[in-house]
Order: sequence, then structure tokens, then C-alpha cells
Amino acid sequence: MEKLESIVIDSGYGIYDELGPGLLKSVYETVLASRLEKLQLKVERHIPVPIKFDGHSFDEGFECDLLVEDRLLIEIASAERIMPVQEQNVTTYIRLMNLPLGLLMNFGAPSFRQGVRRIVNGAPDIE
Repeated sequence: MEKLESIVIDSGYGIYDELGPGLLKSVYETVLASRLEKLQLKVERHIPVPIKFDGHSFDEGFECDLLVEDRLLIEIASAERIMPVQEQNVTTYIRLMNLPLGLLMNFGAPSFRQGVRRIVNGAPDIE
């Protein structure tokens, strides 16, 4: 998992370095997905995050930006700073999807390093 995380972060840094901040979130998402696919990684975009409640599963409501290799969730932002709700969303998504790790990558931060948040799933399965 560490190798995959490192590849994704390095790719994001390269994109930030080449394009800089200030573009739309959708641009960074598209470019990052393309770069990861060129590295032969499986990348899915706009994946529904299912909610299981009262014996039913619902796909409506939540959607993660990128899912890499079926195990690393990536949420993209392009804002001056990350809001607490964005970190909470990633925490919820990885818990609901039973994934070990999520990355929140803010391409609008003053530096790429300041814009990356690593969020680990510490919650038990929800079923």
C-alpha cells in the first residue's frame, strides 16, 4: 500500500509542479487519473459510495472522485485551504467502502505538500 500511495502522491506533485494551483477540480482529477493510468494502474472515477442502513444498500448520495487499484480512495480539491468537512467526507467514504486509506489532495494549496492529507481507516466494518 505504501508503494501505491507514494506513486499517487508523486504523480500529484508532478501535476502540481507542471500546472500549478488555480485550475478547476475537474481538471486535476482528469489529469491525475490519466497519469495514473499511464503508469498501468487501475483507476475508476466517480464511484458511488454505498450506504448500508436498515438491511438495505443505497448507492445514492455519495461519490468518490477516484479509486485506484480498488484500494486507495482519492478525493480532489482545488481550494485555498481544506475544510474539515472534506476530511470528514474522506473518513466516511473509506469507512463505508471498507478501504484502508484515503488521500485528500488539494491542488489549490500554496504548496502541494500543504495540500495532501493522508486519512487512515480506523473504524470497524459497517454492515
